[in-house]
Amino acid sequence: MGSNHVAIVWNPSKTSKDDLEAALADGVGDGELPAVSWFETSVDDPGRGQAREALDAGADLVIAAGGDGTVRAVAECLADADTEAALGVVPMGTGNLLARNLGLPLRSKGAAFEVALGGDTRTIDLGWADAEVESGRCRFAFTVMAGVGIDAHMITETDEDLKGKVGWLAYVESLGRAVSASDIIHMDLTVDGEEVQRREAHTLIVGNCGILTGGVTLLPDADPADGELDMLVLSAEDVGGWLDTLRSMVWDNGLKRMVGASDEAASSDSVEHRRATAVALDLEEPRVLELDGDEVGESDHVEFSLQPGALQVRVPRD
Repeated sequence: MGSNHVAIVWNPSKTSKDDLEAALADGVGDGELPAVSWFETSVDDPGRGQAREALDAGADLVIAAGGDGTVRAVAECLADADTEAALGVVPMGTGNLLARNLGLPLRSKGAAFEVALGGDTRTIDLGWADAEVESGRCRFAFTVMAGVGIDAHMITETDEDLKGKVGWLAYVESLGRAVSASDIIHMDLTVDGEEVQRREAHTLIVGNCGILTGGVTLLPDADPADGELDMLVLSAEDVGGWLDTLRSMVWDNGLKRMVGASDEAASSDSVEHRRATAVALDLEEPRVLELDGDEVGESDHVEFSLQPGALQVRVPRD
């Protein structure tokens, strides 16, 4: 599907405009280059304002060229604007979580531009977190995962070399270190307006997508277009609980699903999986809230929700 006016929102800390222009030319190939506008992000504005400028300029395709923070900011603007303009992604971060979950090219900016300019358009949902942080009441979008405790950032920053060598065990090592160093979080959960549930856990993750770096699936039932959020509560308290967590993640929700022996996320004594459309979280004390691997501040009250069909995203052709 072609575009008449393409806007590229790019992060100068990840690449140069010259490199992007060269990659864009590779992506276009022998085709005709559409009208292109460039919008550079800044420390103060990682992409939302630039995406708004792009829409005001008439762009019908906004390409986020950067890491997860840039993608999240642009997606947030497009979803809030209720626009028909599509989102393209040229991933250049360490996690590139949305790109991984949508099967976008990760190693070639030219190939990513080719998909953004000529791929299929897929409708996906977008997660939102309304939170009280230090600066006041804020509303943030997340494309993949949000969490407190041993959250998405801890997982996505797991040692890359170790991931390549031992896969899941790299996350086990990372989470094991985090569990030993973290406190139990006392939380009240309200899921889809039901009665408040008291939990004592190390982490809560709410996600719209489930795949992490290295191809590891943390939320096995997550589908970015199913109109639901997936929730994970991790509450391992000792060695036995951690072994139960390991078994649940690697076996029950990993290998068994790969061979077709299980078709839905399995919970255990230390791992709780659940699906919802809205989750309200109250904490006894403020904790760092992270969205798609970025810290956005500390909060003791967060409301997670989903905007179904919020984004039109360019993906590889079938």
